[in-house]
Formats: sequence, structure tokens, C-alpha cells
Amino acid sequence: MTTTQVRATCPHDCPDTCALLVTVEDGVATEVKGDPAHPTTAGVLCTKVSRYAERTYHPERLLYPLRRIGKKGEGKFERISWDEALDTIAARLTSIAAVAPEAILPYSYCGTMGLVQGESMSARFFHQLGASLLDRTICASAGGTGYRYTVGATIGTDLEQFQNAKLILIWGGNPIASNLHFWTRAQEAKRRGATLIAIDPYRSLTAEKCHQHIALLPGTDAALALGMMHVLIAEDLLDADYIADHTLGFEQLKLRAADWPPERVAATCGITADEVLQLARLYGRTARAGEPVAIRANYGVQRVRGGGMAVRNIACLPALVGAWRLPAGGMLLSSSGSFPVRRAALARPDLLARQPRTINMSTIGDDLLRPASAAFGPQVQAVVVYNANPLAVAPDSAQVARGFAREDLFTVVLEHFQTDTVDYADIVLPATTQLEHVDAHLAYGHLYMMANNAAIAPMGEAKANTEIFRLLAARMGFDDPCFKESDDALAAQAFDAGDARAVHVDWETLKQKGWQKLAMPDAPFAAGGFPTPSGKCEFYSAAMAADGLDPLPDYIAPWESKASNPGLAAKYPLAMISPPARNFLNSTFVNVKSLRAAEGEPHLDMHPDDSAARGIVHHQMVRIFNDRGSFVAKARVTDKARPGLVVGLSVWWKKLGTDGKNANEVTSQRLTDMGRAPTFYDTLVQVEAAPD
Repeated sequence: MTTTQVRATCPHDCPDTCALLVTVEDGVATEVKGDPAHPTTAGVLCTKVSRYAERTYHPERLLYPLRRIGKKGEGKFERISWDEALDTIAARLTSIAAVAPEAILPYSYCGTMGLVQGESMSARFFHQLGASLLDRTICASAGGTGYRYTVGATIGTDLEQFQNAKLILIWGGNPIASNLHFWTRAQEAKRRGATLIAIDPYRSLTAEKCHQHIALLPGTDAALALGMMHVLIAEDLLDADYIADHTLGFEQLKLRAADWPPERVAATCGITADEVLQLARLYGRTARAGEPVAIRANYGVQRVRGGGMAVRNIACLPALVGAWRLPAGGMLLSSSGSFPVRRAALARPDLLARQPRTINMSTIGDDLLRPASAAFGPQVQAVVVYNANPLAVAPDSAQVARGFAREDLFTVVLEHFQTDTVDYADIVLPATTQLEHVDAHLAYGHLYMMANNAAIAPMGEAKANTEIFRLLAARMGFDDPCFKESDDALAAQAFDAGDARAVHVDWETLKQKGWQKLAMPDAPFAAGGFPTPSGKCEFYSAAMAADGLDPLPDYIAPWESKASNPGLAAKYPLAMISPPARNFLNSTFVNVKSLRAAEGEPHLDMHPDDSAARGIVHHQMVRIFNDRGSFVAKARVTDKARPGLVVGLSVWWKKLGTDGKNANEVTSQRLTDMGRAPTFYDTLVQVEAAPD
């Protein structure tokens, strides 16, 4: 028996981006474990990825190209050859492109976070074709935009410093489920005497283990941050020198914050004025004592109408108290802006003959049903889906299904399994998993450049995304030499070796070692140097004013809430959020039976007051509905959900849901205040007993 150990990287949409060690025996991957030498992974994997071999060798893996033989949505296919699949796709795309290349749309996101298997060869292909561009907004663009307006780039506190903090605010996230290695650091800080406070409408697994849980109403985080500013300024819990030297617009901010006393904040957020006061005082006084105060903000904050502004407001807090002075102080939303990635070299936008239109992935339901017009352009006639499962994850799911059900829409899906989206495909192409291809990775939760080596040969006839698009490019007659570059050649271009942060990274060395930390200062903004136009933390943003936005921190009420839309709330009185289930990652892993068994079945958490008012009892099947649609789940009566809130942990494949639907039946295609992102947690519903 020949046994080897291969260095790899977890590819999934998680901040941890773990370093993996894959044991291979006679060509078969027998174990996937965390690399104990990698400082952030430290040998520990989440339950999901520790079973990655189970996913790779799953009996339902797609291993051969398929052609639809039933109606769209039925999921009936026949096996065909690669030549037949490629010829069919090339012929159809060629005929469409001859008339209107923008009628072709790629649809992809973070099914893999890899720089090679993500948007490299695929982007080159669609740029050469002249297809519509995709606005990839479905996860992080609102918060990222608000953060960049304020701080300049998605750069923040190093994960490896959090255990040294004295106070940690975990704002809008559940790291036990979705950021395990941050939680390890937070627990260590707690053991050393730090105070942990969770700010979240729902008492999550994380919130239960913090010293305090502030259960504000969904979509009101921006108001809480303004209330904290008010108290910090009113009680002079500020770092005046840091403000004077390294911020812009304090006097204007001071006037704005004066409008948000604790009493107003309490009424807006559905909490007490004392909670606002004590939170701000603890934050300000801890910083004034010279102790590190840190904020770990996550993406739950931003999935509402004012989500970008909420993140912007939170990002102002560290500069007010000088938290950035210390390595364990400041804030982390994402570390992705720290990496010197050569995206243009990978994606080759220079291949575009002209600038095509852009279609937002979060409004795909409406956009697939739009007719041709002068404003919109040609009707979408072909969609190529890879690294994504829009039928399960995109908002307003019934509308998405109606769009993909168009008989005249040619749909190609690259996938590992027969997902909800695959059921609507005309041609299905089997893609490789992370164990079967090469890739390079950044991280958005730590500071290590990562390499992934192929551990095993591709299963069946599966091919890497890059190889599929190389073959399609050849079929379409694209002769630029860039379409012949190997995956290793692509990976070697991923990071800018000449950038000081990359420390002259070399791809071959990175492949052998598996990871390399960026050269970043311990405290990135200790002496200012923010990558904003002014070089300062911008409380007042001229860029926002130029973009038609309020240049100061503000509160933007949700689209759907009792306060902002009382008429709608009279009909649908319960706010609903759908945060990640612990055993799934977006819609990935839902079909792994051991993980689905651990998750149980789709359920809806609701407060005893709300269940009693509707005559609903624990474990009763309920129907959750609004004007957009409905889905069925099992009620869990619990005070983890605050009164007026219901929580449906997600994202289930629709076909594996109780009634063939999931929580996105009721979510909206409305977008956020900035970043053009979806508003998944800005949803009003009603709940009733499900019909027998």
C-alpha cells in the first residue's frame, strides 16, 4: 500500500479557510484533517469539512455529462459524452452571441473561494465572449462597501490577536457555527478575563456562551452604534489625540450622534436605554484604561435595507476610542483587502471588446423574466451556472424558479451533485471537488496565502472548472494564448510577488508548504495610515456624498418592519431572519446524510408569546408566509427568538425541505442602501398551523 499526505485548503465560503492534510492510500483519500502546524487551523476542522471525503465519494456525485430529457425542474436526464456536451453548448452560445452576446449570463459565487477555480479561466471565457457581467453581491458587498467608505479597505484586526482583547463585541454573527477558529480565540480571551458580548436578534449558540446578549430588533444595528457614539461623546470616553490625528469629520459626527440619545435608540432597537448606556460605557472605559477592545462584525448585520450604513457606523467606533492603537484592538469584518491579489491577471478584463451590461445576482428572479428593452438590453437567453445554487440561495425563490423554468432559456450547470438548480439545467457538467484539482486561496478571516494540491485523480469524468472553460474556449475558436494556461500557471499569477505584503511569494514553495502569512503590521492603523482618500478614518465621507449617499453615519430603517411599514406589519407581524444552520454551509453539505441527520429537519424558532397567540405548540408543523410565498417547517417554541421574531436556520435544498421549499420563498429581491446586496433579514411574515 502506498500512503501519502497532501497539503490542501478548505475551499468553502467561511472566514477560517483551513489548512488541510489529506491522507491518500493507493489513490483514495481516506482522511481529511486540519494541519496542526497552521497557526489558525491548529489541527481543528469543523464538523462539515472533517467529513469532506464523505462528500467527495458520495454515491450521488455527478460523474458524467448529462442532457435534460424531462421538463425543466423535473430533474430527468440522460448521460451523454463530453464531446456531445461541449458541441451542444458551443453551438448554442455561438448562435446567441452572433446576435447579442449580452444575452448570455454567467452565474457564480463562492461554491469555491479559490482564485483559480473561481473567476480565472471562466472570467476570461465570458470576457472574450462579450457576455453580461454578473454583479456578485449576494453575501458581503453591502457591509464591505460601508466599511471601505470608512476605513478604506477590508483590512482589520489580525485573528491571532483576539485572545489578547479585554472586551470583544461579537456583532451580527454566530462564530460557533460559521467562524470556529475565531471562537477558539474568543474563548481563550474569556479565560484570560475578557468580557464577551453578543449583539444579535437571536440567542444563537454563540450568544448563549457570552457574558451578555443584546437582542435588538433586526435591521436596527446602525441605531445602536449611533447610540454608543452619543454616549462616548457625551461622557468624553474618547481618544482625543487619535481623533485629531487620524480621523476626518468628528465635529459633523458629533452633531449627528447628538440626535441619538439612549432613549431614542432603545425605542428603535427594542432594547432598554440602560443596555445602550452600559455597552457604550464598558467599551469606552475599557479602551480608556489602555486595554484592547475589539469588534468582530459579521455579515448578519448587513442583510437589511440599511446594512451598509450599519457596518459603516460600527466601523467608526474603534477610531473614536483609539482602539486601533493596540494589536488586539480595532475591528474585523473581513481581511480580504489585505491580500495583494492580481485579479486582472487572472480574469483578463482586457479581453472585453466593449463594456457589457451588468446584471445583479440578487435580482436574478426578476431579471430572467425581463423582456428585451432599451433600458435592460436583450432578454437573457442562456445562463451558465458554476460554484452556485441560485434555486436554493437566491431571494424570492418562486420567482427564481419561474425564471429558470423558461423553456427558451438555455441553462448549463457545472456541479458535484443534483442540486435544485441542476434540476432546471439543459446540460449538466460534472465538476471536480477540492480534493481533485489545484487552487490558490486568500482568506477573509486570517492573513495566510494558501495553496491547494490535488490529492486524488478526478472521479469518473469530472473536470475542473478551468478545464471545462478551456475546452469551451477551444470549441468556440478563442485562440488567445491565455486560454491554454495551466492551473499551476494561473495559481502562480494569483498573488503579486512584488508586493511587500506577499514577501516574494513563490507558487512552488507555497504548494509545498501549504500556506504563508502576509507581512502586515501587528496593529494596521496604530498610527493612522488608513487607505481612504484622506488617509484617515472618515466619519465624514466625501466619496459617499459623491455617490449620492449621506456622508455621515445615519440610521436607515428596514424595508419591512412594524416601525417603517405598519400597514404591512398589520398583515405580517413577525420579523424573520434565516441565519446559517450549523451543519450546512450556505447550501453546501445539505445532501450529506450524516450532516443532514445532525441538523434534523427544517424548523422555525418562535417565542412562546408568539406561538401562544397563534395556538401553535412545540414541534407542530407550521406554514410561514407573506405575499411572496410560503414554506413549511416544524415549530420550536423557545425564548432564543425574541418576541416578534421568528428564525429559520438555513439554507436547505428545496427538494429536501418539508414541502419542497425553503426560507427564500419569503425573502425579497429588494436591495441594500449601498453595495446592491440582498436583504434576506429584512422580511415580515405570518405563521399559522400547517394544513394536514
